[in-house]
Amino acid sequence: MKKILDFLFSTKLMAVLFLVFAAAMAIATFVENDYGTPTARKLIYASWWFELIMFVFMVNFVGNIFRFRLYRREKWPVLLFHSAFILILLGAWVTRYISYEGIMPIMEGKTSNRFLTEKVYVSVADETGKDLIVKKILLGKKGNNYFKAKSDDGTVTVEFQDYVPNAKQVLEPKEGATKYIHLVEQSSGSRHDHFIAKDSVIFIHGVPISYNDDLRLPGIHFFEENGQMKIKSPLSGSYMIMATRAQGTLVADSVQDFNIRSLYSLGDLSFVVPSGPQNGELTYKSDDPNYFPKDLVSINLTANGETQKVDVTGGQFMTDGVTKAIVGGKKYKVSYGSRFIELPFAVKLRDFQLDRYPGSNSPMSYASEVTVIDTVKHKHFDFRIFMNNILNYQGYKFFQASYSITPQGEETRLSVNHDSLGTTLTYIGYGLLYLGLILILFMPGTRFSDLRKKLRQLRVKQAILLLLFLLPAKSIFAQATSHDNDINVDTFLQSTAIPVEHAKIFGRLVVQDAGGRMKPVNTFSSELLRKLTKHDTYHGLNSDQVLASMILNPRVWYYAPVIFMKKENKKVRKILGVPEDEKYARLIDFFDGNGGYKLRDYVEEASKKRIPGAFDKSVILIDQRVNLLYGVLEQERGLRFFPLKDDPNHKWYSAMDAPQVFHGDDSVFVSKIFPLYAQVMMEAKKTGNDSLAIDLLHGITKFQKSYGAAVMPPDKQIDLEILYNKYDIFKKLFSYYMYIGTLLFLFVIFQLFRDGKVIRWLIKGSMWIILVLFALHTAGLGVRWYISGHTPWSNAYESMIYVAWATMLFGLLFGRKSPLTMGATAFLTSMMLMIAHWNWMDPAIENLVPVLNSYWLMIHVSIIVASYGPFALSMILGIVALLFMVLTNNQNKSRLAAKIKEITYINEMSMTIGLVMLTIGNFLGGQWANESWGRYWGWDPKETWALISIMVYAFILHARLVPGLRGRFTFNLLSVFGFASILMTYFGVNFYLAGLHSYAKGDPPPTPVWIYYFLVALIVLSVAAYFNYKKYYRKPGDE
Repeated sequence: MKKILDFLFSTKLMAVLFLVFAAAMAIATFVENDYGTPTARKLIYASWWFELIMFVFMVNFVGNIFRFRLYRREKWPVLLFHSAFILILLGAWVTRYISYEGIMPIMEGKTSNRFLTEKVYVSVADETGKDLIVKKILLGKKGNNYFKAKSDDGTVTVEFQDYVPNAKQVLEPKEGATKYIHLVEQSSGSRHDHFIAKDSVIFIHGVPISYNDDLRLPGIHFFEENGQMKIKSPLSGSYMIMATRAQGTLVADSVQDFNIRSLYSLGDLSFVVPSGPQNGELTYKSDDPNYFPKDLVSINLTANGETQKVDVTGGQFMTDGVTKAIVGGKKYKVSYGSRFIELPFAVKLRDFQLDRYPGSNSPMSYASEVTVIDTVKHKHFDFRIFMNNILNYQGYKFFQASYSITPQGEETRLSVNHDSLGTTLTYIGYGLLYLGLILILFMPGTRFSDLRKKLRQLRVKQAILLLLFLLPAKSIFAQATSHDNDINVDTFLQSTAIPVEHAKIFGRLVVQDAGGRMKPVNTFSSELLRKLTKHDTYHGLNSDQVLASMILNPRVWYYAPVIFMKKENKKVRKILGVPEDEKYARLIDFFDGNGGYKLRDYVEEASKKRIPGAFDKSVILIDQRVNLLYGVLEQERGLRFFPLKDDPNHKWYSAMDAPQVFHGDDSVFVSKIFPLYAQVMMEAKKTGNDSLAIDLLHGITKFQKSYGAAVMPPDKQIDLEILYNKYDIFKKLFSYYMYIGTLLFLFVIFQLFRDGKVIRWLIKGSMWIILVLFALHTAGLGVRWYISGHTPWSNAYESMIYVAWATMLFGLLFGRKSPLTMGATAFLTSMMLMIAHWNWMDPAIENLVPVLNSYWLMIHVSIIVASYGPFALSMILGIVALLFMVLTNNQNKSRLAAKIKEITYINEMSMTIGLVMLTIGNFLGGQWANESWGRYWGWDPKETWALISIMVYAFILHARLVPGLRGRFTFNLLSVFGFASILMTYFGVNFYLAGLHSYAKGDPPPTPVWIYYFLVALIVLSVAAYFNYKKYYRKPGDE
């Protein structure tokens, strides 16, 4: 028994559990990405062995509390957060096995007292509706789905046979089998495939449709006569032959030839028969979940000695999947899907409110005005449910989950949760966790406190940053080249461009973008030019001059080479007739002599593909640029300068909208102002006096302020946003951080050979410059926060510049007395800012989706994303430590040993802070999810990978307790390769895996080739460091 307990409480088992638990979760995220959430839950998250890992973890926690005497006063912080994990696991157990949750859909004006369960069931009921079998199931695309269940009296049995997710019914051709007609209809707005067997009748929206020769039956008849399909309908209607667009009329109660591949409209019923009658067998296959959301479950139903196969369709939050069967002489109803749970009270949806961003269909927020009706307790009260504002009544919590707007009305979907005990235990655990983690950073007697003392004792004043030799920097911002064949267009554009000072006034006009964000023209033009050309200027013209020219001379821009194409887009160039050496295409190149769009068929084909190839991706990206330019030149979209007076949605319009939207003098002003401006500017070019043109721009501004004051940004915000665009501070900081980091490195190298006042002053001055750059970095984030109106870490670009800021912050905190640490951090920060400005990250400021428009964004995201900074710092310090190990020899061992010790202490302190922040941030995210959707943990890939990173770094920090894993080499090596989990948490999940947190829109960005070279270099460095470390440091007193 003692041996078993020693094993259960051992640090070796603890280390194995960290790694196995992390590996299992990592595999689960890829299983989910490839096979769906139910499969991941079935194979891993809900499996017995996964729960066993957590149980053994909990036992190990308890054992180590006594083994390491964590109940001592100086160890209370450690005791707190270890006890917290025990409570969190207990709370999770209660939530899984005792609590329940679901979705409550309510139409506006209706009342409901029941909700749909989150779990799904296979049920068998008799003909009266009495449940005989209710079996909870969890099915997946992979793994063993088998189940079997009996009724209480043992007379009825169900046994699993087959499962087809996202099932689409298809007809497999087979000679001699039943003949079917395949009919496709979408009268309800979505496609439905129906198969009508020979001599049978089906009902579609209450209309009987038969395939037989008996014309006396009511409804629509299909039959064959001499090989020709015929139709007889009690309803008159029309049809259109889809291939020729020829139209015809269907006369009621008459027999007519039926045309396949034709669209028939009979009353409210519209349908197409894509092919003639065919012999075959009906079966199911998996298809697109967007079009076929229901799953198929096949079971063997046994009753009174007879067995029959029964197919039933349904799924989560569905209740309409019911199949009737007669087995053993009795009638049964078999269903698959969620079940209803009744509440002890009712909820009425008085009003559903959806607010959109000004002039946009994008939702800004939504809320449900409800009334709780409790006839038992005689209570009746109103409540407003919206994101992060929950209704809590009688142990049930209601959250604003989603909504649906259909022709039938507005429907809210409230998430319902009954988990008081589980949530209470979990929240107590969270509280203890936060307290314990914070205390370990400040209370004496903790490992962090010991490291702080050891670091002070070292007082190392010199350090070397040789890492800079390994990563040669290269500017990624190439300049555009001009082409000789564009001289005439270029000359015209230069001669007609508005002056720079005039362009500044034009850039202050306000425009409303497609998402409803109000921004100065300068921002819109900068984004436009950057997306079209990948540059900030065009042939010497700034973005405001370019946009003004597009408005004043749109036809000329059809011939301007402005649409960027990559070198590898050779096939696209061939289609367009553009020379292979041309970097840019003209808009006119995309249209043939008849005005047809050359890429139309290619774009349509590429959009249909589930996995598009390289050519398809190129076509889609280029098509986006073409549409962007075309929309601006044709004034169709993107140039919404003009607010409509008293518009309820504060929508602004373009000049093209004037005849349909504006009336009277406003219509004349909107439609004529830019043509007049163009005419006046032509005269100004001749006279050199553009004052009248400037007055016209001021007139537009006055119009905007008069009618659009409710959403018009203040002048101060406009000025600041233009200033932000002008200096592009984060792009410049990339170079500045790199330059000063390189100089600091050179100064430190020089200091090794010849120390003196000057070199010390230069090192100190470099560190002060880094501090100034950090201040500019901080100011840039603050300005972006003010401009956008939300915290600047809501998308990929913002989170990257914020991670860079957090990295530099911790570098300054830990490196204020260490040029090595500060130089390493400056270099790392420059790399992060470089990544932020790669092509697949869009720096445009955007509006927030409703769930992000929350104070939780500031709390959760700021903490969890900032934690990446200390981890990045640990990674770079680990590389430096390994470098020092490689460079160690008999002559410099004593000097480098002290430096390695200093680096390792700073590394462990940085990693500890990172782990504290990541853990707190991740579980705060759980609280956000619970306050938003009623579930504090859902195994979303992002939260899962954050937990994996917590496991990885907890393993690294605990490695010193495990025999065989102690030592500075092991710790620094793990700190380098452990950062891969952070890269996966940030980049992998955000761009390569599907989930709630994904930033990816379309295809993931390609993995840079240099990543592989860097990985090989790290492996080589690690191997070399190992042998040198073994040679010089693996001796008593050197650890």
